[in-house]
Amino acid sequence: MLTNVSTSAQKKITRQKSRRRIARELVLQGIYQWHLAGGTIDLIEVQLRETREFSRADEKFFSKLFDGVFGDVNKIEETILPFIDRPFTALSPVEYAILLLSTYELIYFVEIPYRAVINEAIELARTYGGIDGYKYVNGVLDKLAVKLRAAEIASPT
Repeated sequence: MLTNVSTSAQKKITRQKSRRRIARELVLQGIYQWHLAGGTIDLIEVQLRETREFSRADEKFFSKLFDGVFGDVNKIEETILPFIDRPFTALSPVEYAILLLSTYELIYFVEIPYRAVINEAIELARTYGGIDGYKYVNGVLDKLAVKLRAAEIASPT
């Protein structure tokens, strides 16, 4: 039994990841693998689908993200480029992958609130990125959201 653990810490320990979070993590892994090691997109997808985690992921969401990101990498990079202060090659592979994934969500998943997209990206960066990588991701996505979701940001909540 956990005796000296706060209630909020207990919630974090027992909280299950959402099926969409797992799907995002898998797509992030796929982008990361493709970016660093290359390989065919089809083979990377097969490998991800064979992982133990895949059974807990939202399969439809995974497919839409995976196919969408890899089907539109150049357009997504062109969208991100004005909002970063360095070339893509200077970004950490994790930051690069998160920016691709999250920018795709901002563009094509308008039913997901922009704040939710950014929060998910920050959590991925905190989990998988460097110490302050989440701050960079947050800053870039905040600027992107102003461009891509201007109407949503302007409307009262």
